[in-house]
Amino acid sequence: MEQVNLTRRGFLAGTAATGALAALTLSGCGGGGEEKKPAESSAAEAQGGGTITAACSYKNSNYNPVGASSALMLPAIQHCLEGLYELDYFTGKVNAALAAGEPTEVSKTEYEVKLREGAKYSDGNAVTAADVVACVEANKANATYADMLSFIEAAEAKDDTTVTFKLGYEFIDSANLLKERLSLVRVFPASEITTEPMKTPATGSGPWMWGKCDGEDGGALNFTPNPNYNGATPASADAMEWLVRVDNTARVTALQEGTAVAGENIPFDNVDQLVNAGVTVESVPSYGIGFLMFNTQKEPFNDKRVRQAFFYAIDYDKIISNQLGGTADKITSYLPESNPAYHKASTVYTYDPEKAKALLKEAGQESMKVTLLVIDNWIKSISNQIQQDLLAVGIDCTLDVQAAPYPTMAPSPTDEILPFDVFLAPGDVSCFGTNADVHLSWFYGQNTDWAQGRSCWAKCGDGKCEEFNGYLMDARKATDEAARQDAWNKCFDLISEEVPLYPLFHKQVTTGWWDEKIEGFEPSPTTGLYFQNASLK
Repeated sequence: MEQVNLTRRGFLAGTAATGALAALTLSGCGGGGEEKKPAESSAAEAQGGGTITAACSYKNSNYNPVGASSALMLPAIQHCLEGLYELDYFTGKVNAALAAGEPTEVSKTEYEVKLREGAKYSDGNAVTAADVVACVEANKANATYADMLSFIEAAEAKDDTTVTFKLGYEFIDSANLLKERLSLVRVFPASEITTEPMKTPATGSGPWMWGKCDGEDGGALNFTPNPNYNGATPASADAMEWLVRVDNTARVTALQEGTAVAGENIPFDNVDQLVNAGVTVESVPSYGIGFLMFNTQKEPFNDKRVRQAFFYAIDYDKIISNQLGGTADKITSYLPESNPAYHKASTVYTYDPEKAKALLKEAGQESMKVTLLVIDNWIKSISNQIQQDLLAVGIDCTLDVQAAPYPTMAPSPTDEILPFDVFLAPGDVSCFGTNADVHLSWFYGQNTDWAQGRSCWAKCGDGKCEEFNGYLMDARKATDEAARQDAWNKCFDLISEEVPLYPLFHKQVTTGWWDEKIEGFEPSPTTGLYFQNASLK
Protein backbone atom coordinates (compact mmCIF):
# COMPACT_ATOMS: atom_id res chain seq x y z
CA MET A 1 0.00 0.00 0.00
CA GLU A 2 1.26 3.41 -0.94
CA GLN A 3 2.76 5.62 1.72
CA VAL A 4 2.35 9.37 1.44
CA ASN A 5 5.29 11.74 1.59
CA LEU A 6 4.21 14.66 3.74
CA THR A 7 6.13 17.62 2.41
CA ARG A 8 7.30 20.67 4.33
CA ARG A 9 5.48 23.99 4.59
CA GLY A 10 5.65 27.21 6.55
CA PHE A 11 9.41 27.73 7.00
CA LEU A 12 10.32 30.27 9.68
CA ALA A 13 13.80 31.40 10.58
CA GLY A 14 14.39 34.69 12.34
CA THR A 15 11.45 36.40 10.63
CA ALA A 16 9.39 39.26 11.96
CA ALA A 17 6.15 38.47 13.75
CA THR A 18 3.99 39.29 10.75
CA GLY A 19 6.05 37.00 8.57
CA ALA A 20 5.79 34.28 11.16
CA LEU A 21 2.03 34.48 11.15
CA ALA A 22 1.85 34.47 7.39
CA ALA A 23 4.03 31.40 7.10
CA LEU A 24 2.18 29.54 9.82
CA THR A 25 -1.16 30.00 8.12
CA LEU A 26 -0.10 27.98 5.08
CA SER A 27 -2.34 24.93 5.04
CA GLY A 28 -2.66 21.62 3.26
CA CYS A 29 -1.20 18.15 3.49
CA GLY A 30 1.34 17.12 0.89
CA GLY A 31 2.02 18.62 -2.52
CA GLY A 32 5.04 20.75 -3.41
CA GLY A 33 7.93 21.51 -1.10
CA GLU A 34 11.20 19.73 -0.73
CA GLU A 35 11.65 16.03 -0.04
CA LYS A 36 13.97 14.69 2.60
CA LYS A 37 16.54 12.36 1.09
CA PRO A 38 17.63 9.20 2.87
CA ALA A 39 20.96 9.55 4.62
CA GLU A 40 23.93 8.08 2.82
CA SER A 41 25.75 6.75 5.82
CA SER A 42 27.31 3.53 6.99
CA ALA A 43 28.46 1.94 10.19
CA ALA A 44 32.03 2.76 9.26
CA GLU A 45 31.46 6.52 9.42
CA ALA A 46 32.80 8.36 12.44
CA GLN A 47 30.32 9.41 15.06
CA GLY A 48 29.84 13.07 15.82
CA GLY A 49 30.42 14.59 19.22
CA GLY A 50 28.50 16.30 21.98
CA THR A 51 25.05 15.67 23.44
CA ILE A 52 21.89 16.23 21.43
CA THR A 53 19.34 17.61 23.89
CA ALA A 54 15.64 17.74 23.02
CA ALA A 55 12.51 19.06 24.75
CA CYS A 56 9.61 16.59 24.52
CA SER A 57 5.97 17.37 25.25
CA TYR A 58 4.64 14.00 26.37
CA LYS A 59 5.40 11.77 29.33
CA ASN A 60 5.35 7.99 29.86
CA SER A 61 7.25 5.45 31.93
CA ASN A 62 6.27 2.20 30.22
CA TYR A 63 9.22 1.02 28.13
CA ASN A 64 7.53 -2.10 26.73
CA PRO A 65 8.00 -2.16 22.94
CA VAL A 66 5.08 -4.57 22.48
CA GLY A 67 2.09 -2.52 21.36
CA ALA A 68 3.98 0.73 21.95
CA SER A 69 1.90 3.82 21.13
CA SER A 70 3.07 6.45 23.62
CA ALA A 71 3.95 9.76 21.97
CA LEU A 72 7.16 9.81 24.04
CA MET A 73 8.16 6.16 24.10
CA LEU A 74 7.37 5.24 20.51
CA PRO A 75 10.03 7.55 18.98
CA ALA A 76 12.44 6.73 21.81
CA ILE A 77 12.05 3.00 21.18
CA GLN A 78 12.58 3.57 17.47
CA HIS A 79 16.02 5.03 18.17
CA CYS A 80 17.07 2.00 20.24
CA LEU A 81 15.22 -0.99 18.79
CA GLU A 82 14.91 -2.04 15.17
CA GLY A 83 12.15 -3.68 13.23
CA LEU A 84 12.87 -5.86 10.24
CA TYR A 85 11.84 -2.78 8.28
CA GLU A 86 11.74 0.93 9.11
CA LEU A 87 9.06 3.39 8.02
CA ASP A 88 10.69 6.68 7.02
CA TYR A 89 8.18 9.36 8.03
CA PHE A 90 9.86 11.96 5.84
CA THR A 91 9.78 10.09 2.53
CA GLY A 92 6.96 7.62 3.18
CA LYS A 93 9.24 4.76 2.13
CA VAL A 94 9.75 1.53 4.04
CA ASN A 95 13.42 0.54 4.19
CA ALA A 96 15.23 -2.56 5.36
CA ALA A 97 16.54 -2.29 8.94
CA LEU A 98 17.17 -5.66 10.64
CA ALA A 99 16.20 -7.30 7.38
CA ALA A 100 18.98 -7.93 4.86
CA GLY A 101 16.73 -6.79 2.01
CA GLU A 102 13.31 -7.22 0.44
CA PRO A 103 10.99 -10.10 1.41
CA THR A 104 11.39 -13.14 -0.85
CA GLU A 105 8.08 -14.30 -2.27
CA VAL A 106 7.51 -18.04 -1.82
CA SER A 107 3.86 -17.71 -2.84
CA LYS A 108 1.18 -15.01 -2.79
CA THR A 109 0.60 -15.83 0.86
CA GLU A 110 4.11 -16.72 2.01
CA TYR A 111 7.29 -14.65 2.28
CA GLU A 112 10.76 -15.12 3.72
CA VAL A 113 12.94 -12.42 5.29
CA LYS A 114 16.64 -12.82 6.08
CA LEU A 115 18.26 -10.94 8.95
CA ARG A 116 21.07 -8.45 8.42
CA GLU A 117 24.41 -10.23 8.67
CA GLY A 118 26.13 -9.74 12.01
CA ALA A 119 23.20 -7.94 13.67
CA LYS A 120 23.75 -7.80 17.44
CA TYR A 121 22.05 -6.35 20.47
CA SER A 122 23.77 -3.71 22.55
CA ASP A 123 24.84 -6.46 25.00
CA GLY A 124 26.77 -8.22 22.20
CA ASN A 125 24.38 -11.13 21.70
CA ALA A 126 23.24 -11.98 18.19
CA VAL A 127 19.73 -11.14 17.01
CA THR A 128 18.02 -14.40 16.05
CA ALA A 129 15.05 -15.38 13.92
CA ALA A 130 13.53 -16.88 17.07
CA ASP A 131 13.59 -13.42 18.69
CA VAL A 132 11.79 -11.96 15.68
CA VAL A 133 9.13 -14.67 15.75
CA ALA A 134 8.56 -14.21 19.48
CA CYS A 135 8.18 -10.44 19.07
CA VAL A 136 5.78 -10.83 16.13
CA GLU A 137 3.63 -13.27 18.09
CA ALA A 138 3.65 -11.04 21.18
CA ASN A 139 2.49 -8.05 19.13
CA LYS A 140 -0.16 -10.12 17.34
CA ALA A 141 -1.54 -11.00 20.77
CA ASN A 142 -1.41 -7.40 21.96
CA ALA A 143 -4.70 -5.50 22.06
CA THR A 144 -3.17 -2.38 20.52
CA TYR A 145 -1.49 -3.97 17.50
CA ALA A 146 -3.58 -7.11 16.97
CA ASP A 147 -5.89 -5.74 14.30
CA MET A 148 -3.07 -4.16 12.30
CA LEU A 149 -1.15 -7.46 12.25
CA SER A 150 -4.16 -9.77 11.88
CA PHE A 151 -3.40 -10.63 8.24
CA ILE A 152 -0.18 -12.37 9.35
CA GLU A 153 -1.36 -15.90 10.06
CA ALA A 154 1.97 -17.19 11.37
CA ALA A 155 5.66 -16.35 11.71
CA GLU A 156 8.20 -19.17 11.87
CA ALA A 157 11.97 -19.39 12.17
CA LYS A 158 13.20 -21.26 9.09
CA ASP A 159 16.73 -21.13 10.52
CA ASP A 160 18.69 -18.85 12.86
CA THR A 161 18.68 -15.95 10.39
CA THR A 162 15.53 -16.46 8.27
CA VAL A 163 11.90 -15.85 9.18
CA THR A 164 8.94 -17.21 7.21
CA PHE A 165 5.67 -15.25 7.21
CA LYS A 166 2.42 -16.93 6.23
CA LEU A 167 -0.46 -14.61 5.39
CA GLY A 168 -4.10 -15.41 6.02
CA TYR A 169 -5.24 -14.39 2.54
CA GLU A 170 -4.00 -12.90 -0.72
CA PHE A 171 -4.47 -9.16 -1.18
CA ILE A 172 -3.23 -6.16 -3.13
CA ASP A 173 0.43 -5.23 -2.67
CA SER A 174 0.96 -7.79 0.07
CA ALA A 175 4.78 -7.56 0.16
CA ASN A 176 4.77 -3.81 0.77
CA LEU A 177 2.04 -3.99 3.40
CA LEU A 178 3.94 -6.79 5.15
CA LYS A 179 7.06 -4.60 5.30
CA GLU A 180 5.14 -1.60 6.60
CA ARG A 181 3.40 -3.56 9.35
CA LEU A 182 6.60 -5.33 10.37
CA SER A 183 8.04 -1.89 11.10
CA LEU A 184 5.65 -1.87 14.08
CA VAL A 185 7.34 -4.92 15.57
CA ARG A 186 10.47 -3.79 17.38
CA VAL A 187 12.79 -6.73 17.96
CA PHE A 188 14.36 -7.49 21.32
CA PRO A 189 15.38 -10.71 23.11
CA ALA A 190 12.57 -13.23 23.50
CA SER A 191 13.60 -13.70 27.13
CA GLU A 192 12.61 -10.09 27.91
CA ILE A 193 9.08 -10.24 26.45
CA THR A 194 6.29 -9.54 28.92
CA THR A 195 2.66 -8.50 28.78
CA GLU A 196 3.18 -6.21 31.76
CA PRO A 197 4.42 -2.60 31.63
CA MET A 198 8.22 -2.52 31.62
CA LYS A 199 9.85 -0.24 34.19
CA THR A 200 13.25 -0.57 32.52
CA PRO A 201 13.96 -0.45 28.78
CA ALA A 202 14.36 -3.53 26.60
CA THR A 203 17.70 -4.45 25.01
CA GLY A 204 17.87 -3.34 21.38
CA SER A 205 20.00 -3.55 18.26
CA GLY A 206 19.46 0.03 17.07
CA PRO A 207 22.02 2.82 16.70
CA TRP A 208 21.34 4.07 20.22
CA MET A 209 21.04 2.28 23.53
CA TRP A 210 19.27 3.36 26.67
CA GLY A 211 20.97 5.15 29.53
CA LYS A 212 19.37 6.46 32.72
CA CYS A 213 15.69 7.12 32.05
CA ASP A 214 12.84 8.90 33.80
CA GLY A 215 9.84 9.41 31.54
CA GLU A 216 7.78 11.40 34.02
CA ASP A 217 7.28 15.14 33.64
CA GLY A 218 10.48 16.92 34.68
CA GLY A 219 12.58 13.83 34.05
CA ALA A 220 14.72 12.86 31.07
CA LEU A 221 15.51 9.94 28.77
CA ASN A 222 19.23 9.41 28.17
CA PHE A 223 20.84 7.55 25.27
CA THR A 224 24.37 6.56 24.25
CA PRO A 225 25.63 5.02 21.00
CA ASN A 226 25.29 1.25 20.61
CA PRO A 227 28.86 -0.03 20.01
CA ASN A 228 27.53 -3.22 18.39
CA TYR A 229 25.30 -1.54 15.82
CA ASN A 230 26.24 -2.44 12.23
CA GLY A 231 23.37 -0.91 10.28
CA ALA A 232 23.14 2.05 7.91
CA THR A 233 22.43 4.90 10.36
CA PRO A 234 24.87 4.88 13.31
CA ALA A 235 24.47 7.33 16.18
CA SER A 236 25.99 10.67 15.24
CA ALA A 237 26.68 12.16 18.67
CA ASP A 238 28.30 11.14 21.94
CA ALA A 239 24.93 11.12 23.70
CA MET A 240 21.31 12.22 23.58
CA GLU A 241 19.14 13.60 26.36
CA TRP A 242 15.39 14.03 25.94
CA LEU A 243 13.96 16.43 28.51
CA VAL A 244 10.37 15.51 29.42
CA ARG A 245 8.59 18.88 29.63
CA VAL A 246 4.82 18.55 29.34
CA ASP A 247 4.26 22.17 30.39
CA ASN A 248 4.43 24.46 27.37
CA THR A 249 6.31 27.18 29.23
CA ALA A 250 9.01 24.79 30.47
CA ARG A 251 9.50 23.32 27.01
CA VAL A 252 9.60 26.68 25.25
CA THR A 253 12.00 28.07 27.87
CA ALA A 254 14.38 25.12 27.40
CA LEU A 255 14.44 25.82 23.68
CA GLN A 256 14.68 29.61 23.95
CA GLU A 257 17.58 29.43 26.41
CA GLY A 258 19.41 26.87 24.28
CA THR A 259 19.21 24.13 26.90
CA ALA A 260 17.57 22.07 24.15
CA VAL A 261 18.56 22.22 20.48
CA ALA A 262 15.12 21.03 19.35
CA GLY A 263 11.62 21.00 20.81
CA GLU A 264 8.27 19.62 19.73
CA ASN A 265 4.69 20.91 19.88
CA ILE A 266 5.49 24.60 19.86
CA PRO A 267 2.33 26.53 20.83
CA PHE A 268 1.23 29.18 18.37
CA ASP A 269 1.37 31.85 21.08
CA ASN A 270 5.10 31.18 21.57
CA VAL A 271 6.22 31.17 17.93
CA ASP A 272 7.19 34.84 17.75
CA GLN A 273 9.01 34.59 21.08
CA LEU A 274 11.21 31.78 19.77
CA VAL A 275 11.72 33.22 16.31
CA ASN A 276 12.84 36.54 17.80
CA ALA A 277 15.35 34.61 19.92
CA GLY A 278 16.84 33.07 16.77
CA VAL A 279 15.11 29.70 16.84
CA THR A 280 13.88 28.21 13.58
CA VAL A 281 10.20 27.24 13.83
CA GLU A 282 8.43 25.25 11.17
CA SER A 283 4.92 23.87 10.74
CA VAL A 284 4.55 20.82 8.51
CA PRO A 285 1.38 19.09 7.31
CA SER A 286 0.51 15.93 9.19
CA TYR A 287 -2.17 13.37 9.92
CA GLY A 288 -2.42 14.69 13.46
CA ILE A 289 -5.96 15.38 14.60
CA GLY A 290 -7.85 16.87 17.47
CA PHE A 291 -10.90 14.69 18.07
CA LEU A 292 -14.04 14.25 20.13
CA MET A 293 -14.78 10.76 21.42
CA PHE A 294 -18.09 9.78 22.99
CA ASN A 295 -18.97 7.14 25.53
CA THR A 296 -21.39 5.42 23.16
CA GLN A 297 -22.69 3.03 25.82
CA LYS A 298 -23.89 5.90 27.98
CA GLU A 299 -27.10 7.85 27.45
CA PRO A 300 -27.60 10.20 25.68
CA PHE A 301 -24.32 9.66 23.80
CA ASN A 302 -25.63 6.36 22.44
CA ASP A 303 -27.80 8.51 20.15
CA LYS A 304 -25.91 9.59 17.05
CA ARG A 305 -28.07 12.73 16.77
CA VAL A 306 -26.56 13.96 20.03
CA ARG A 307 -23.06 13.14 18.83
CA GLN A 308 -23.66 14.92 15.54
CA ALA A 309 -24.98 17.98 17.36
CA PHE A 310 -21.58 18.47 19.02
CA PHE A 311 -19.87 18.64 15.63
CA TYR A 312 -22.37 21.13 14.21
CA ALA A 313 -22.06 23.29 17.34
CA ILE A 314 -18.34 23.99 17.00
CA ASP A 315 -16.97 27.07 15.23
CA TYR A 316 -14.02 25.51 13.42
CA ASP A 317 -12.88 28.70 11.69
CA LYS A 318 -12.58 30.50 15.03
CA ILE A 319 -10.63 27.66 16.66
CA ILE A 320 -8.25 27.25 13.74
CA SER A 321 -7.65 30.98 13.48
CA ASN A 322 -7.57 32.02 17.12
CA GLN A 323 -6.22 29.04 19.05
CA LEU A 324 -4.21 27.25 16.37
CA GLY A 325 -2.89 30.21 14.39
CA GLY A 326 -4.04 28.75 11.09
CA THR A 327 -1.97 25.58 11.51
CA ALA A 328 -4.89 23.23 10.89
CA ASP A 329 -7.34 22.31 8.14
CA LYS A 330 -11.07 21.69 8.34
CA ILE A 331 -12.33 18.15 7.92
CA THR A 332 -14.13 16.82 4.85
CA SER A 333 -13.33 13.18 5.64
CA TYR A 334 -11.31 11.20 8.13
CA LEU A 335 -8.22 11.35 5.86
CA PRO A 336 -6.76 14.56 4.42
CA GLU A 337 -7.34 15.25 0.74
CA SER A 338 -3.70 14.49 -0.11
CA ASN A 339 -4.10 10.81 0.73
CA PRO A 340 -4.57 8.55 -2.33
CA ALA A 341 -7.55 6.88 -0.61
CA TYR A 342 -9.29 10.17 0.20
CA HIS A 343 -13.05 10.17 -0.26
CA LYS A 344 -15.26 13.11 0.65
CA ALA A 345 -17.47 11.76 3.40
CA SER A 346 -21.23 11.60 3.04
CA THR A 347 -21.52 13.85 6.12
CA VAL A 348 -19.31 16.93 6.34
CA TYR A 349 -19.61 19.03 9.49
CA THR A 350 -19.66 22.81 9.34
CA TYR A 351 -20.46 25.39 12.00
CA ASP A 352 -24.27 25.27 12.12
CA PRO A 353 -25.59 25.97 15.65
CA GLU A 354 -29.23 25.93 14.50
CA LYS A 355 -28.81 22.44 13.10
CA ALA A 356 -27.15 21.40 16.37
CA LYS A 357 -30.14 22.72 18.32
CA ALA A 358 -32.58 20.94 16.01
CA LEU A 359 -30.78 17.61 16.45
CA LEU A 360 -30.75 18.00 20.24
CA LYS A 361 -34.48 18.83 20.22
CA GLU A 362 -35.19 15.82 18.02
CA ALA A 363 -33.24 13.64 20.46
CA GLY A 364 -35.07 15.13 23.47
CA GLN A 365 -31.88 16.72 24.83
CA GLU A 366 -32.55 20.45 24.65
CA SER A 367 -31.06 21.15 28.09
CA MET A 368 -28.46 18.44 28.61
CA LYS A 369 -25.46 18.59 30.94
CA VAL A 370 -22.12 17.11 29.98
CA THR A 371 -18.60 16.86 31.36
CA LEU A 372 -15.97 17.29 28.66
CA LEU A 373 -12.89 15.34 29.68
CA VAL A 374 -9.78 17.04 28.28
CA ILE A 375 -6.30 15.57 28.23
CA ASP A 376 -3.73 17.93 29.70
CA ASN A 377 -1.58 18.82 26.68
CA TRP A 378 -1.80 21.26 23.77
CA ILE A 379 -5.42 20.28 23.01
CA LYS A 380 -6.67 22.01 26.16
CA SER A 381 -6.00 25.36 24.45
CA ILE A 382 -9.16 24.86 22.36
CA SER A 383 -11.35 23.50 25.16
CA ASN A 384 -12.68 26.86 26.38
CA GLN A 385 -13.86 27.78 22.89
CA ILE A 386 -15.58 24.40 22.51
CA GLN A 387 -17.20 24.86 25.92
CA GLN A 388 -18.60 28.24 24.83
CA ASP A 389 -19.84 26.83 21.52
CA LEU A 390 -21.65 23.99 23.31
CA LEU A 391 -23.21 26.36 25.83
CA ALA A 392 -24.54 28.44 22.92
CA VAL A 393 -26.64 25.50 21.67
CA GLY A 394 -27.97 24.54 25.09
CA ILE A 395 -25.35 22.03 26.26
CA ASP A 396 -24.27 22.82 29.82
CA CYS A 397 -20.62 21.83 29.54
CA THR A 398 -18.14 21.45 32.39
CA LEU A 399 -14.44 20.97 31.60
CA ASP A 400 -12.42 18.30 33.39
CA VAL A 401 -8.72 18.55 32.46
CA GLN A 402 -6.72 15.45 33.42
CA ALA A 403 -3.11 14.45 32.82
CA ALA A 404 -3.69 10.70 32.53
CA PRO A 405 -7.34 9.75 31.90
CA TYR A 406 -6.80 6.64 29.77
CA PRO A 407 -6.78 4.08 32.63
CA THR A 408 -10.38 5.07 33.43
CA MET A 409 -11.33 4.21 29.84
CA ALA A 410 -10.02 0.65 29.87
CA PRO A 411 -12.50 -2.01 28.68
CA SER A 412 -14.70 -3.23 31.50
CA PRO A 413 -14.62 -7.03 31.87
CA THR A 414 -18.22 -6.92 33.07
CA ASP A 415 -19.38 -4.45 30.39
CA GLU A 416 -20.01 -1.91 33.11
CA ILE A 417 -20.59 1.49 31.53
CA LEU A 418 -17.48 3.66 31.78
CA PRO A 419 -17.81 6.89 33.80
CA PHE A 420 -16.83 9.58 31.27
CA ASP A 421 -19.14 11.48 28.87
CA VAL A 422 -17.10 13.02 26.06
CA PHE A 423 -13.35 13.17 25.58
CA LEU A 424 -11.28 15.84 23.79
CA ALA A 425 -7.81 14.67 22.79
CA PRO A 426 -5.18 14.67 20.03
CA GLY A 427 -4.12 11.66 17.97
CA ASP A 428 -1.82 10.79 15.10
CA VAL A 429 -1.95 7.33 13.57
CA SER A 430 0.65 8.11 10.89
CA CYS A 431 3.40 6.83 13.19
CA PHE A 432 2.11 3.42 12.04
CA GLY A 433 1.65 4.35 8.37
CA THR A 434 -0.47 6.56 6.15
CA ASN A 435 -2.57 4.06 4.21
CA ALA A 436 -6.30 3.99 4.84
CA ASP A 437 -6.37 0.57 6.50
CA VAL A 438 -4.05 1.45 9.37
CA HIS A 439 -5.97 4.65 10.14
CA LEU A 440 -9.38 3.02 10.02
CA SER A 441 -8.35 -0.02 12.03
CA TRP A 442 -6.67 2.01 14.77
CA PHE A 443 -9.69 3.89 16.12
CA TYR A 444 -12.55 1.75 14.81
CA GLY A 445 -11.21 -1.76 14.24
CA GLN A 446 -11.32 -4.88 16.34
CA ASN A 447 -9.01 -3.81 19.13
CA THR A 448 -9.72 -3.41 22.81
CA ASP A 449 -8.09 0.00 23.27
CA TRP A 450 -10.59 2.07 21.31
CA ALA A 451 -13.66 0.26 19.97
CA GLN A 452 -14.05 -2.07 22.97
CA GLY A 453 -12.92 0.40 25.65
CA ARG A 454 -12.77 4.18 25.33
CA SER A 455 -15.49 4.87 22.74
CA CYS A 456 -17.05 1.42 23.47
CA TRP A 457 -18.49 1.53 19.94
CA ALA A 458 -18.26 -2.26 19.58
CA LYS A 459 -20.40 -2.68 22.69
CA CYS A 460 -23.07 -0.02 22.23
CA GLY A 461 -25.51 -2.50 20.67
CA ASP A 462 -26.47 -0.79 17.41
CA GLY A 463 -24.37 -3.07 15.17
CA LYS A 464 -22.66 -0.19 13.37
CA CYS A 465 -19.15 -1.14 14.53
CA GLU A 466 -19.69 -4.65 13.18
CA GLU A 467 -20.94 -3.19 9.89
CA PHE A 468 -17.86 -0.98 9.69
CA ASN A 469 -15.48 -3.89 10.29
CA GLY A 470 -17.23 -5.89 7.60
CA TYR A 471 -16.45 -3.13 5.10
CA LEU A 472 -12.88 -2.93 6.41
CA MET A 473 -12.37 -6.65 5.87
CA ASP A 474 -13.86 -6.35 2.38
CA ALA A 475 -11.19 -3.74 1.64
CA ARG A 476 -8.44 -5.97 3.01
CA LYS A 477 -9.45 -8.94 0.90
CA ALA A 478 -10.18 -6.95 -2.26
CA THR A 479 -8.26 -8.13 -5.32
CA ASP A 480 -8.55 -4.89 -7.29
CA GLU A 481 -8.10 -1.22 -6.44
CA ALA A 482 -11.67 -0.16 -7.30
CA ALA A 483 -13.27 -2.73 -5.00
CA ARG A 484 -10.93 -1.80 -2.18
CA GLN A 485 -11.63 1.93 -2.56
CA ASP A 486 -15.37 1.29 -2.64
CA ALA A 487 -15.15 -0.62 0.65
CA TRP A 488 -13.03 2.13 2.22
CA ASN A 489 -15.53 4.75 1.03
CA LYS A 490 -18.27 2.92 2.92
CA CYS A 491 -16.07 3.06 6.02
CA PHE A 492 -15.49 6.80 5.65
CA ASP A 493 -19.19 7.48 5.12
CA LEU A 494 -20.28 5.37 8.07
CA ILE A 495 -17.95 6.93 10.63
CA SER A 496 -18.82 10.43 9.40
CA GLU A 497 -22.46 9.72 10.17
CA GLU A 498 -22.02 7.75 13.39
CA VAL A 499 -19.09 9.78 14.84
CA PRO A 500 -18.27 7.58 17.86
CA LEU A 501 -14.87 9.28 17.56
CA TYR A 502 -14.17 11.80 14.82
CA PRO A 503 -11.66 14.53 13.96
CA LEU A 504 -12.31 18.23 14.44
CA PHE A 505 -9.40 19.21 12.18
CA HIS A 506 -6.12 18.00 10.73
CA LYS A 507 -3.35 19.82 12.57
CA GLN A 508 0.08 20.73 11.33
CA VAL A 509 3.03 19.80 13.56
CA THR A 510 5.07 22.77 14.78
CA THR A 511 8.69 22.12 15.74
CA GLY A 512 11.48 24.45 16.83
CA TRP A 513 15.23 23.95 16.58
CA TRP A 514 18.52 25.85 16.60
CA ASP A 515 19.63 25.62 12.99
CA GLU A 516 23.05 27.05 13.91
CA LYS A 517 23.63 24.21 16.39
CA ILE A 518 22.33 21.08 14.66
CA GLU A 519 22.43 19.78 11.09
CA GLY A 520 20.54 16.98 9.37
CA PHE A 521 17.55 17.51 11.64
CA GLU A 522 14.10 17.64 10.09
CA PRO A 523 10.81 18.64 11.75
CA SER A 524 8.73 15.48 11.78
CA PRO A 525 5.35 15.24 10.03
CA THR A 526 4.21 12.92 12.82
CA THR A 527 4.36 12.96 16.59
CA GLY A 528 7.84 12.92 18.11
CA LEU A 529 11.40 14.06 17.41
CA TYR A 530 13.77 11.99 15.28
CA PHE A 531 17.56 12.34 15.26
CA GLN A 532 18.70 9.34 13.19
CA ASN A 533 20.30 11.66 10.63
CA ALA A 534 21.14 14.61 12.88
CA SER A 535 24.43 15.75 14.40
CA LEU A 536 25.64 18.81 16.26
CA LYS A 537 27.58 21.45 14.37
